[in-house]
Amino acid sequence: MSSTHQPALTDAPQEPAADRANVAPGEIAVGVVVGRTSEYFDFFVYGIASVLVFPSVFFPFADRLEGTLYAFVVFSFAFIARPFGTALFMTIQRRWDRSVKLTTSLFLLGTATAGIAFLPGYETLGGFSILLLALFRILQGIALGGSWDGLPSLLALNAPRERRSWYAMLGQLGAPIGFLVASALFLFLFSSLDSSDFLGWGWRYPFFVAFAINVVALFARLRLVVTHEYTEALEEGELEPLGTREMLRKQGYNIFIGSFAALASYALFHMVTIFPLSWINLGDTQAIGDVLAVQIAGAILGMAGTVFSGWIADRIGKRTTVATLAVLIGVFSLFTPMLMDGSALQQDLFILIGFALLGVSYGQASGTVTANFERRFRYTGAALTSDFAWLFGAAFAPLVALGLSAKFGLAYVSVYLLSGVICTLLALRINRRLETGEP
Repeated sequence: MSSTHQPALTDAPQEPAADRANVAPGEIAVGVVVGRTSEYFDFFVYGIASVLVFPSVFFPFADRLEGTLYAFVVFSFAFIARPFGTALFMTIQRRWDRSVKLTTSLFLLGTATAGIAFLPGYETLGGFSILLLALFRILQGIALGGSWDGLPSLLALNAPRERRSWYAMLGQLGAPIGFLVASALFLFLFSSLDSSDFLGWGWRYPFFVAFAINVVALFARLRLVVTHEYTEALEEGELEPLGTREMLRKQGYNIFIGSFAALASYALFHMVTIFPLSWINLGDTQAIGDVLAVQIAGAILGMAGTVFSGWIADRIGKRTTVATLAVLIGVFSLFTPMLMDGSALQQDLFILIGFALLGVSYGQASGTVTANFERRFRYTGAALTSDFAWLFGAAFAPLVALGLSAKFGLAYVSVYLLSGVICTLLALRINRRLETGEP
């Protein structure tokens, strides 16, 4: 995670490899991909359900638009809770150890997800069902904040110098993979069941699957982080938790610069996943099964774009890649009204082009300016930077985009994306000035 020519990694210890703990970047990468895929699958299952299920099951007293907006309000709660989860579980790790922290957080994530699967709807519990849904969503966010294991930072420190951006993108692959699996599962259930069965019990199965995937991911990650070699490697890299108060007091400005440097990518994230599904569902312009199929194809494009981002960033630099894609996202945003308010083919093009841009951009967006952190702040700083990037860029994206576009028109989606682009370019510029000492 770095800026141009990967400065985030240049402050890695330069001792010979033989003097370091024996860790293989490929093995770390497997743990990173498995862990991130399970987390993204959880969140996308919830996001898709917020469009297709929750308005009918938990907000039947509202019309379709209002019910979807209510569901998106609850959707944002996890992102708001995430930084608090990071602070809580950093404390747990300092008092006990990394394995206790990871086990507790993933158990909490799985429990909250399974709780949603068993939750009765509004017709059974009334308003109490909405309160429980909100509680489980908050617990998901707290748990996800606590699931930070430091493996992405360890991967960055141990990757070959000439392929650092390539290895950096591997953790980002978890997003399109998680979305692909979640969309495919919902497509199967939506196509196989009639409406009453799908809304009655079918939608619950993806949440059960999420619980099972969390168990698998827990063991895959514990197998790495509790071994002597990885513990030693994490300690050598000074990848240990610090108090969040100290972190914010001494390095808070770097957290916010890093968060805004990735804003274009994070703003686009839910614009091509959750928002199009909600807009098309409310407008009845396409069959939902067709939209999910197109989004699965988009996820494949996103995976290809993520892989390509590693190749191109190793050649032109991470910061140049992120800045270039931010400009392209800005150009893409100008076509949003024409595409999303057009034919089914135009809407599909919005999704597919958006996913391609998202893959390349998001593949290098994580921790773009991590080099600014002092080494001992990197572990906690990387976690909080990610938390705030999601909060500022993605938490309210479906709510704001759908609410504004339904009331004022799709041009406001363009404005939303452009604001993220401007924030990214300004943050990258400020970061460059901090690095070079420019006035």
